[in-house]
Formats: sequence, C-alpha cells, structure tokens
Amino acid sequence: QVQLVESGGGLVQAGGSLRLSCAASGIIFSDAVMGWYRQAPGKRRELVATIASGGRTNYADSVKGRFTISRNNAKNTVYLQMNSLKPEDAAVYYCNAMYGRSYWGQGTQVTVSS
Repeated sequence: QVQLVESGGGLVQAGGSLRLSCAASGIIFSDAVMGWYRQAPGKRRELVATIASGGRTNYADSVKGRFTISRNNAKNTVYLQMNSLKPEDAAVYYCNAMYGRSYWGQGTQVTVSS
C-alpha cells in the first residue's frame, strides 16, 4: 500500500520560511517522480514543483527563486523549502508521487499572514 505523509505546514508571517516534508512508503522511491502541488480555497490544484528520479527539477513560475524541491532517496523523503513566503502562497500543499500512476498525500495546510 502506497502512503505519502506530509508534515511541516503551519502559520508563518509574510517573508518567512517553512520546510515541508513528505515521507513515502510502498513504492521504490528512487524510481518515482515526486512533486508538490497546492490548492487554495476556490481554486484548482496547481503544480508547485517536481523532481525527477535523476534530480531534475521543475517549478511553477510563481515560486521560482523562492522555493526549492529536493529529495533524499535514502530516507524516501521529498522536501519543499519555501522562502520569502507571500500571502498568495497560502494553500493546502499536497505531495504527489508518479509511480505507474499518481498517488497523493493527505495535504498539509500552509497559512501566510500579511
């Protein structure tokens, strides 16, 4: 059974930082494309960043230069370092694994106060 468990969300002031983590189990993590998505109230879920098995990364334009995605294959964990947070970054952040099919975590709330 595939499980993705996110952690690290919370409340932060604008300009602050948070680091999200997602621990995966039930997959060969090193073979999976991992990603972070987010969904704000009333909006569609959108891509934030992805990282391929070989380490190549892709970012939404809105987070380039502020967010960094990384992975530790030995720990089966993907991270999202979020710096210079803005109120518009507030959303539920979801971990995603592409491994034959798409798997999702339960989400973690990020709130940014202005």
